[in-house]
Amino acid sequence: MTAYRYNLSNRAYTFVNLRELLAKATPLRSGDVLAGIAAADAEERVAAQMALAELPLKAFLNEAVIPYEDDEVTRLIVDEHDAEAFEPISSLTVGDFRNWLLSENADEETLARLAPGLTPEMVAAVSKIMRLQDLILVAQRCRVVTRFRNTIGLAERMATRLQPNDPTDNPGGIAASILDGLLYGSGDAVIGINPATDSLRNVSELLVMLDAIISKYQIPTQSCVLTHITTSIEAINRGAPVDLVFQSIAGTEAANASFGADLALLQEGYEAALALGRGTLGDNVMYFETGQGSALSADAHHGVDQQTLEARSYAVARKFRPLLVNTVVGFIGPEYLFDGKQITRAGLEDHFCGKLLGVPMGCDVCYTNHAEADQDDMDALLTLLGVAGCSYIMGIPGSDDVMLNYQSTSFHDALYVRQVLGLRPAPEFEAWLERMGIFDDAMQPQLTDSLPEPFRQALAGVSHD
Repeated sequence: MTAYRYNLSNRAYTFVNLRELLAKATPLRSGDVLAGIAAADAEERVAAQMALAELPLKAFLNEAVIPYEDDEVTRLIVDEHDAEAFEPISSLTVGDFRNWLLSENADEETLARLAPGLTPEMVAAVSKIMRLQDLILVAQRCRVVTRFRNTIGLAERMATRLQPNDPTDNPGGIAASILDGLLYGSGDAVIGINPATDSLRNVSELLVMLDAIISKYQIPTQSCVLTHITTSIEAINRGAPVDLVFQSIAGTEAANASFGADLALLQEGYEAALALGRGTLGDNVMYFETGQGSALSADAHHGVDQQTLEARSYAVARKFRPLLVNTVVGFIGPEYLFDGKQITRAGLEDHFCGKLLGVPMGCDVCYTNHAEADQDDMDALLTLLGVAGCSYIMGIPGSDDVMLNYQSTSFHDALYVRQVLGLRPAPEFEAWLERMGIFDDAMQPQLTDSLPEPFRQALAGVSHD
């Protein structure tokens, strides 16, 4: 292994391997401090960032942060690296790569061609020496478009996941939240429920309910019950109407094992969903969620910093051509991202890294109640992500998830960011909103005392089934 050195302020800093260099170069966050791998102070962090900037990108192809023989995610990254796609930037250092990304040469088409040639460690490295505006500028140029029953990720569009969670999975409560969200233009990314109980019967009932709403009202969207992938596979085997197969994923084999998943199981779920052929516009059938700190919380981080591991999870996602990938950025808690500043930085890093790797990135702009953060921090991050071209965000009644007990973004927040930045829903969903009289042709909600009659009847019928 190569040691990396940099002299700063008449002091020589040495980083024993690539893993330590990446960790010490990472902007401050509580998770890396908890893991004992963060820079000792700001000067050491700057020294590591300067050393990292001088590192050739080719070095990432010669030194793995987790050994090839020990980790199937490493093997996936190495085995599927596209050398031809990498060739145009193969002579650059990390610092040169940053400068190239910020230049006019890095346009949408060029970045799309480059994505298969990038490893997660490369994009994590360059993000560590970028300011927030750099992360925003480059991510805004990256366009990752996916399709199932509508089109997600187009320019000047932002979709929303309608999240109608209920503490008891009560059908009436869920239907009321769905109605509320649809009236505010939420739900084009997915109508997705986190089930209170993970039993096959309960999950199947929720799937049938969502399918009835979407079918009866001909809504151009997709549904998902965010159960474990094994439950989704069994539901498919028993004939349940599964649109998207969900799974939480992470950047190491051991962390994925803590979720009860591995690459083979993800492949099984992917093939099962594909075989149903339920998409009308496309066949992106997977939905993944990630979050900085998940590997550390599972004691499965191998001494690698949490942001680099998060980027590695996007290599796992990329393998299965997902419709949606969502960094639940502040959900794991202040032990990993302490305050609004750290959450903001992490959200923009995740979005940048995912997009650069060719992954359709959304973000759950969120925090737990014991973090040093509040809704003003979320407003700022939401706005920055909107500028950066984030594919989708969450839509939750009142921004308060009463089942998962955390704070996120509301239907009103989605309206705000769409209006202030001139963003629109997915085109097929937008046309449906206009056709139903829910929005006008300027994408303004038509919130009156009486709902459109067929809409009111359809949802009322489903809620009583």
